[in-house]
Amino acid sequence: MESAEIILEETNFYRYYTEKGGLSRENFMALNDYFSFKEVPHNTFLLQAEEVCSYTFFVESGLLESFSLDEKGGEHILQFAPENWIVSDRASQYFNKPSEYYIKAIEHSVIVFIQPDFLTKASQQNPDFACFLDSSLQRNIYVQQKRISSLLAMTAKERYIAFMETYPSLMMRVPQWMIASYLGITPESLSRVRRELLNDERSSRKK
Repeated sequence: MESAEIILEETNFYRYYTEKGGLSRENFMALNDYFSFKEVPHNTFLLQAEEVCSYTFFVESGLLESFSLDEKGGEHILQFAPENWIVSDRASQYFNKPSEYYIKAIEHSVIVFIQPDFLTKASQQNPDFACFLDSSLQRNIYVQQKRISSLLAMTAKERYIAFMETYPSLMMRVPQWMIASYLGITPESLSRVRRELLNDERSSRKK
């Protein structure tokens, strides 16, 4: 459903792309047809596997997850997207191929649905935005490489510490099984890691 009473200049979306991307209010007015705010109820899918990803999703408020399912229906979380985060399936969108992933609202959210032409036309209008977009792409590649490296090389404890650094606001917003899924470990292993970190903290206080 459409989100009512949105004043563009007061949104996180507007601030994000003016402060980080260099867009002006005039740029936004010219791009008005290429994005829309929508309220998304809890557990709503924005993308399902086998669909072509048609949008990039900016989280104005709320929380999304991107995940895949294995043959047994087990969920493997690739990314959480809280406020001011962006999530999409770039490969599906760019190559116009069915996605292998799902994107779903974990909380009731307000999401900006961004059409691909928004980025193209914004880059044409504003050279600063073109530079920002290129930098964002490189940063996304770097983050994905670090994510793969963490799953291959880091211990469960190191992965959990990295998760807390990446998503400091999510510890009380998502259930433990979701955190375990993101880390690639079992909920039981996550409980052991948390106990170990708590014991480490207690030991350091005694010194």
